[in-house]
Amino acid sequence: MRISGKLCLVFLWAASFGASASTLQSDDHPTPYAERADVQAYIQELVAEHAFSRSWLEAAFAQARQRDDIIERISAPAEKVWTWGRYRKHLVDDARIAQGVEFWAAHEATIRRASQTFGVAQEMIVAILGIETLYGRIKGNYRVIDALTTLGFDYPPRAKFFRKELTEFLLLVREEGKDPLAVMGSYAGAMGYGQFISSSYRYYAVDFDGDGVRDIWQDPVDAVGSIANYFSKHRWSGQYPAAVPVVVSDHQMADAELVDGSLNLSRTVGELRAKGVQVEGLDASLKAALYKFEGDQGTEYWVALHDFYVITRYNRSTLYALAAFQLAQAIKAERLTSQNS
Repeated sequence: MRISGKLCLVFLWAASFGASASTLQSDDHPTPYAERADVQAYIQELVAEHAFSRSWLEAAFAQARQRDDIIERISAPAEKVWTWGRYRKHLVDDARIAQGVEFWAAHEATIRRASQTFGVAQEMIVAILGIETLYGRIKGNYRVIDALTTLGFDYPPRAKFFRKELTEFLLLVREEGKDPLAVMGSYAGAMGYGQFISSSYRYYAVDFDGDGVRDIWQDPVDAVGSIANYFSKHRWSGQYPAAVPVVVSDHQMADAELVDGSLNLSRTVGELRAKGVQVEGLDASLKAALYKFEGDQGTEYWVALHDFYVITRYNRSTLYALAAFQLAQAIKAERLTSQNS
């Protein structure tokens, strides 16, 4: 992690936010959301813009709970605080690989059809399910309305984003005929096998088994198709690997000039080669980025290509993208081994 001259400002902001949060939390019985002025103003917006029933909204927000543990968890996600070595060990492990092979075998026809329909690698679909919910085993135990209301109204750093997702959630449950108080998900409000946030559910979920319902909560067939559709809509290519490990001749120069701090592919393979990055077998014109990871065996450098960027559209983290890519490759290799044994 790079430490800049702005660090003291970050600490001051964190201290002020902590003081604000502790004020909100000092009362064992905080003001119910339905009685808060900011929530009432939000309810009025929803009534005016989306023709919601005021009484329906007020009943829902009267039952929504402020969850301090949600704010604690989202303030320190693994993608921000873990090293690559720890992150990889947690997600690219033998059990997740073996269970991925089992899931693939159990849903082989569906996964093949999704790959053919949407042009997305079968192993990537399986890997996303493995990372997100351990193939449907762990889908989250928070009420989504609690998560999104807490984050939308009591987490200033991303309140705008989560209030937008809260609107998407309320539209979603109205469209799908769900009870807003019964839908469960993660501490960030992600849902179902693939942990779609509400906007992703509305825009990318598909009815892949043709039963007239888009159900990624309980239906693995719809979940597989929806993940494939998500990657397709974000222009998955499959033409090149998502990332390749590389050797860097001058680490100091690479760290200062080449290692990318954003998720954009801001260079080309040719530009990286010209600076001493030893990347072989790839066209010089390909868009690329160089990333540095601290693994268990030391520093690793990887050149990321187009599909790596596509994976970051699912979760905006280079750690996540590399773990998903490596898990996909490991599951594919283990599946081939088991088929040939």
